[in-house]
Amino acid sequence: MHPRLHAQAHAEKPALIMAADGETITYGELEARANRGAHALRALGLQTGDAVAIACDNRTEFFDIYWAAQRSGLILVLLSARLKTDEIAYIVGDSSAKVVLISDKMASTARDCVANKAAMPNVSQIVTIGTVDDLPEWNALCAAQPATPIADEEIGGRMVYSSGTTGKPKGLKFASASGSPIQPNPGAMLFDRFYDLGEDCIYLSPAPLYHAAPMGITAGIQAVGGTAVVMTKFDPEEFLKAIERYRITAVMVVPTMFIRLLALPDAVRNKYDLSSLKTVLHAAAPCPIPIKQAMIDWLGPIIEEFYSGSEGIGHVTLNSAEWLAHVGSVGRAVIGTIHICDDNGNELPVGETGTVFFSGTKPVTYHNDAAKTASARNPQHPDWSTMGDVGHLDADGYLYLSDRKDFMIISGGVNVYPQEVENLLITHPAVADVAVFGVPNPDFGEEVKAVIQPKDWNEAGPALAADLIQWCKQRLADVKCPRTVDFERELPRAETGKLYKKELKARYWPQA
Repeated sequence: MHPRLHAQAHAEKPALIMAADGETITYGELEARANRGAHALRALGLQTGDAVAIACDNRTEFFDIYWAAQRSGLILVLLSARLKTDEIAYIVGDSSAKVVLISDKMASTARDCVANKAAMPNVSQIVTIGTVDDLPEWNALCAAQPATPIADEEIGGRMVYSSGTTGKPKGLKFASASGSPIQPNPGAMLFDRFYDLGEDCIYLSPAPLYHAAPMGITAGIQAVGGTAVVMTKFDPEEFLKAIERYRITAVMVVPTMFIRLLALPDAVRNKYDLSSLKTVLHAAAPCPIPIKQAMIDWLGPIIEEFYSGSEGIGHVTLNSAEWLAHVGSVGRAVIGTIHICDDNGNELPVGETGTVFFSGTKPVTYHNDAAKTASARNPQHPDWSTMGDVGHLDADGYLYLSDRKDFMIISGGVNVYPQEVENLLITHPAVADVAVFGVPNPDFGEEVKAVIQPKDWNEAGPALAADLIQWCKQRLADVKCPRTVDFERELPRAETGKLYKKELKARYWPQA
């Protein structure tokens, strides 16, 4: 349950491989690099309980820093590499981070942070990963340190923030127990138990490591002694190429990646040997039914799904056989108990749609935000927590998600869930990507708007818009169908596939 133990048992086994060029870090090397990193963090003045922030692209140093912080008693604050200086300053201040580590791929942001250091009064050092001007550089600091453990090792934790596309992002702090850094890893144990991500696993991570799930699962693979193969960014054909080249046994993706894989020509999809794959795990958003069916038809019954979140208040899982018997479900709870509740916190009967709450786990607490914490608790049962999703349960206890509560459209008093409309529109042959949300309507309060990224930009226009609206009306109740359709060359998405819908929706609402 720790890379050090694997370094002692099989030092030459690959702990990390960078998919693009094959750069390999063995467990023996990872142990030495993490120890040097721990000494470097101490040399920067960080002590047990302090926070250190990292904004970085996918590279080998990410794991050096992760495991260095984990054995130094530090809270590692993960920052998106997309953030600008003001956003970084807010999170650094909110988390009380004392040191900021920032990639040379974000050189201009690093310079801005230095120029605006007054906005981060707690920060004693800004250190770059790779050379940027004359700023202190991480690898140079580590090179001067010994490869042996620090004298005062203590287990550390991490902290993640919501995307914050509108408003301020909210922090979730995961402080670990005290004592030795070599302790059971609950997350790694869970994924090994349910998805067979153990010591023999060769795991491919195509997503940015600054997101909670990709970082947690990939580090968990190293905790149990498997091999993590990391892509610098997702590309559908490079993804297939990596599976063949490294004989990948497990991957985790998001539905958007499924869509991009299925969009490849058959000749490309059939070109690569994917026979090593045992588990294809997906999460982060409900998957459109035709897309998931197509993936099972292609790869076989190895598609696993989970519904969870950074809040850690529950875990729902579903294998291919279960999905085929409960089409559209995201699974049954294996951690926590699900309750579907109305707006007053009262539990609803089976089949009725409401807010999804979990009980039986530690209630969610957002860092420095009592109002956000209160809004995530059930008013009737304060020990029940929600991540803000809406859905229903069937008679067998399987959960079906409708959408985020924040995105629900109320049109003339009728609730419309955009996810249902998006799941339909994405299957239209002319649609590459889609976002559906409510926009102001003087008579009904809101109306349904669809913003489409067409496969062929030359088709964008009134004729395609009318065709899409009519296509929806043939398949959905009129109230759910878009009244208007706009077109964008590319929708705003994170590298994980997460759609920045609030950012898009804000363009259509008056500032008032």
